[in-house]
Amino acid sequence: MAYQVNGATIEHDEEGYILTLSDWSKELADVIAETEEIDMNEEHWEVVNFLREYYEEYQIAPAVRVLIKSIKKSLGPEKGNNKYMYELFPYGPAKQACKIAGLPKPTGCV
Repeated sequence: MAYQVNGATIEHDEEGYILTLSDWSKELADVIAETEEIDMNEEHWEVVNFLREYYEEYQIAPAVRVLIKSIKKSLGPEKGNNKYMYELFPYGPAKQACKIAGLPKPTGCV
């Protein structure tokens, strides 16, 4: 299974997570978001970029509780809460946002 981006074929697993993290690009993120029925805006990108920085630092994709707690600390309580995050990523902030950010499936996600 694969995404098609700018003439390139990017392999992904059966759930849509890309297999090679270095294949990620903003264009690919848009393609993944489209398959997830998410219309990317500034708020979505804020979370995706946060996740990529988090992964860079800790080499792990955070589970949803850790993600929300970290966002609250970094971006404030109006963004670091379940309601806001689920509005952006209705099928699970950690799972969907990590997939769009080109990260592996978060630990603890079923």
